[in-house]
Amino acid sequence: LVQDWGLFDLLRQSLPELPLHASTQMSLHTLGGACRAAELGLERVVLARELSRRDIAAITRDCPAETEVFVHGALCMCYSGQCYLSAVIGQRSGNRGLCAQPCRLPYGYGRFDQNRYPLSLKDNCLVGDLASLEAMGVASVKLEGRMKRPEYVAAVTGVYRKALDTGRVSREQMNDLHRAFNRQGFTDGYYAGRIGPEMFGIREDTKEDTGWMKDVRQTYEAVENPLVPER
Repeated sequence: LVQDWGLFDLLRQSLPELPLHASTQMSLHTLGGACRAAELGLERVVLARELSRRDIAAITRDCPAETEVFVHGALCMCYSGQCYLSAVIGQRSGNRGLCAQPCRLPYGYGRFDQNRYPLSLKDNCLVGDLASLEAMGVASVKLEGRMKRPEYVAAVTGVYRKALDTGRVSREQMNDLHRAFNRQGFTDGYYAGRIGPEMFGIREDTKEDTGWMKDVRQTYEAVENPLVPER
């Protein structure tokens, strides 16, 4: 999974047989960009998170590389791979996997609007759209996991795995996604093409469900989950 074009070129020269995927940090949000990545030898393109259903379908249909779509997790107040706010404020680059998430903080002007959160988007959630993505020909879906606690990863991947296997999402599964993490709910605004104030939300202080957390931990502590399909 590569973000930097210089590293990509170096890997192509030194390890020509290594399969390479274009990271969402490459900001590939057009058919032309995705096709150029395929021409250069990238086998899969992880599309920018801000694309609509129509854009994803068009790129997937006409790009020779496989496409991967980000379906669950944090959305940035910026096109994927183009945010420098964390690096400027806290010397932690969001484009290097170290985002301090300054967009989640309150911002205002002087004495006014001190408690507003004008940059904080709700988390993306497309668990109900997996069948549509599959019908488009999308090869893979991407779930946020980096810098998240293991209970979050276990709960989210478990829900999406069941949704892919059964073709449906239950109310209890949606409750599990909310328990794992949410910012006043979720949004599918970019995917559905409904961009507006309803996409914004903040993390609310709620009492942690310790019993549920214990049950989630048992799903990965009690068994050894295979990393690749058994043959």
